[in-house]
Amino acid sequence: MKKACLVVTAPYDKGEIFNPRSRLNRDNCLQFFYDLKLCLAKNGIDLNTQDIHSPEVCDFIIFNEMPKYSVPESLKNKAVLLLFESELIRPDNWDLKKHNQFKQIFTWNDSFVDNRKYFKFNFTHAGGVDFVSFKKKTGFCTLIAGAKSVKHPLELYSKRIEAIRWFEEHDPANFQFFGMGWSMHTFNVPVLSKILNRLQFLRRAFAKQWPSYHGSVVDKLTTLKKYKFSICYENAYGIPGYITEKIFDSLTAGCIPIYWGAPNVTDFIPQACFIDRTQFSSYEELNTFLHGMTESEYENRLNDINKFLKSDRHKWFEPLFVAQKVTEDMLKINEGR
Repeated sequence: MKKACLVVTAPYDKGEIFNPRSRLNRDNCLQFFYDLKLCLAKNGIDLNTQDIHSPEVCDFIIFNEMPKYSVPESLKNKAVLLLFESELIRPDNWDLKKHNQFKQIFTWNDSFVDNRKYFKFNFTHAGGVDFVSFKKKTGFCTLIAGAKSVKHPLELYSKRIEAIRWFEEHDPANFQFFGMGWSMHTFNVPVLSKILNRLQFLRRAFAKQWPSYHGSVVDKLTTLKKYKFSICYENAYGIPGYITEKIFDSLTAGCIPIYWGAPNVTDFIPQACFIDRTQFSSYEELNTFLHGMTESEYENRLNDINKFLKSDRHKWFEPLFVAQKVTEDMLKINEGR
């Protein structure tokens, strides 16, 4: 049997990234890696993390994001790169000079895909379908996201905050949001930041007040299915193919997403399944539209979502299908076809 290794950092090493029962596998976020291991095994390739299978003895070396070090020349012909994070989080992922270190690269970025060196894959989600009807929903609009920020011309973190503040001021009874970190301040003071951010009482004392904040959630889908709508912004806009699990969390829960992100999202998800935030000039206009949606219109949208989630178009975001596609493309390149 051939060997392959997945290059990861702790705590995903020791094969933990392939463990479906791992505490790290929140919302089944690691299902794709478990399925990839199974798909490769069916083709005679044993995949494990690099601390178990040394790269030097492997036939395939799969890097999960751009490594912080240069790939040795002797390993480049076996090197495969999986690009998940956008340039906002990992600008090194998109340093084209570093791409020369890899024989094959998998990316969601449609502007790169050429099926010679760059191959298409997507963020995946492992949810099923769990809807409740319009009448049984107890909440109107929500947002689930961590309290993060970054300086970048394409970022949408600040737009989430704009949405939160607008609803808090103009429609507070119909909006609640959830996520990690909103009750804590993050210091960005030169030299002292690391020290100050360890002092929890200071972080709480300097934290901003968010009247609509209702804490973190244990299960996103359980929370989302209670609401009619969710603010669903990607971390960035204007990047072709950058469609993460965020919109699928809402779709799976039968909570109509208000989406802002990939400019070509309708190439993958039908327009009827979401509300395009960019089609509204203001939050006032958007909110009027949401409140004006009838029960019949809402249920029609849920039917469209249900059809999409059960369609062949949706398979491109399912962990097993994507793992099979990655396996197939890896073998084609390796065999020179």
